[in-house]
Amino acid sequence: MLAAGAAVVVLTACSSPANPESTDSAPSGVTGTLTVFAAASLTDVFEEIAEDFAATNPGARLEFNFAGSSALAMQINEGAPADVFASASPATMQTVVDAGNTDGDPVVFVRNQLVIVVEAGNPLGITGLADLTKPGVTVALCAEQVPCGAAAKTAIAASGLTITPVSYEENVRAALSKVALGEVDAALVYRTDVASTDSVEAVEFPESAEAINDYLIAVLKDAPNKPGAEAFVAWVLSPEGAAVLTRYGFQQP
Repeated sequence: MLAAGAAVVVLTACSSPANPESTDSAPSGVTGTLTVFAAASLTDVFEEIAEDFAATNPGARLEFNFAGSSALAMQINEGAPADVFASASPATMQTVVDAGNTDGDPVVFVRNQLVIVVEAGNPLGITGLADLTKPGVTVALCAEQVPCGAAAKTAIAASGLTITPVSYEENVRAALSKVALGEVDAALVYRTDVASTDSVEAVEFPESAEAINDYLIAVLKDAPNKPGAEAFVAWVLSPEGAAVLTRYGFQQP
């Protein structure tokens, strides 16, 4: 039931805490497998948070499904077993809420903002969205049904420009990869994704302020491991979790 392009990551608890002096912000003693469906842009930061969480809960085994939020929401609503959903936009989370598949109200835990990603060194001298309309400049965008694509559409509309991409990608990491591999000159991705590779750099643009995405997290109604789900969400919302998220470039709500 996993969408094409999804990244499934399994993290098993380690035996000693990564931060032994700071372990009071989330419940301890969680056991069993915990399945987290999370937006692709959360891949790196959630893997680090998971290491800290697993160190505090040595009986836990975390499995991640990273993909576009819309694909994840569809999987959940079609019955895919999962404990936690972390979405990159309120709209995709709302589809899960409307289907009655969350346990309680989702919580906004971070925000994210778009940048133009270009090859390291910015060989074309791109300084803003207007440069993406120039002849010969190739651009990749996320598909409009995923949060990064919806945000890109809003930001481009705010600029009054028309940008014609050569491809629409299924999630933000796929759009980033197009630039990292030299397949396109630029893409619109989240600021936090640029740090995942040294082969690209970010160009800030003012219209991105019109399309800041709220990220929400929720325990799922039919979570197979409800105690684990509640503990993981508590950890993400804890000061320790917030510190890691901020270090990766996410904005606090």
